[in-house]
Amino acid sequence: MNYIPLEEHKHAWVFRHKDLPISPDDLALIKPMTEARAANVWTTFISQEQDHPDFFTEKEWLGQKSTWLETINWEKAWEKEGSALPDEVLGHLAWDNNTTVYFCLSRNNVIETRWDVFVRCWQNFLFMSDGVILLGKKRQQVAQFMANGTVKLGQKSA
Repeated sequence: MNYIPLEEHKHAWVFRHKDLPISPDDLALIKPMTEARAANVWTTFISQEQDHPDFFTEKEWLGQKSTWLETINWEKAWEKEGSALPDEVLGHLAWDNNTTVYFCLSRNNVIETRWDVFVRCWQNFLFMSDGVILLGKKRQQVAQFMANGTVKLGQKSA
């Protein structure tokens, strides 16, 4: 088994927020991974050494300045009810709607969904914005959402 039921996830409340309702169809596509599956995704795509974004060093590609192209504010848009992701984020992560995305909080906490679901539900997801990494499966672009209301937009090195 690769996933746990959404209601068992420790941050499930963000997807039940009364002011940010999510359709049942979208809820079905928000899939928290088991710890073992999350660790596999984290080790494969994020870091073999560090367990959390707070601890990245120059050894990890996410800790290298050359990874990051731009930093913008996401929080102003987030505070507006019904607001879309900032244009800069949408432009940088110009993925197909059916792209599988990984919302990576830590080695043992990764949520899988589709890009179109993330775009519709981004305000819910960003209640968990403490350095979280957003990756697209088989995509080079990356975003890191910081607790200070900024997002770093970057590119995986080839």
